[in-house]
Amino acid sequence: MMTIGEVAKAADLPTKTVRYYADIGLVEPEGRSEAGYRLYGNEELAKLIFVRRARSFGFTVDACRELLGLYGDTGRSSRDVKALTLARLEEIDARMKELQSLRAELARLADACHGDSRPDCPILETLAT
Repeated sequence: MMTIGEVAKAADLPTKTVRYYADIGLVEPEGRSEAGYRLYGNEELAKLIFVRRARSFGFTVDACRELLGLYGDTGRSSRDVKALTLARLEEIDARMKELQSLRAELARLADACHGDSRPDCPILETLAT
C-alpha cells in the first residue's frame, strides 16, 4: 500500500491531482490507514498512470472516466474506444483549424503594421474595433 504522496510520485502526478481524482470518484483509494490517510495499491497506481496518459492526449475527465470503464471491462468493444478517440481527433482538428485561421489573421496584421516610430498601427486598430 502507498500513501497519496507515494502514489502521486510513482504516477508522476501532483498530490493535489490525485486527491482531486479521488474526490470526484475517478480513481479512489483502496482504503484508509488507521490515521485516516488515503492508501493506494498497484491497481489504483495503474489507473492513475492511465488517466495521466489519457489527459496528456487531451481527453477530458469525463472521457477518462469512460475510458477507465472500458479499460476495466473485459467484455468491451474496441469500437467504443475508437469512437472516443475519433471524437478527440475531431476536436483536435477543429482546434488546429481555428489556430491556423488565427495565425493567418495575426500574420496579416503584422504585415500591415509598419513597425516604425509612427503612432498608427493596424494591429491596435483591429483590436479596438
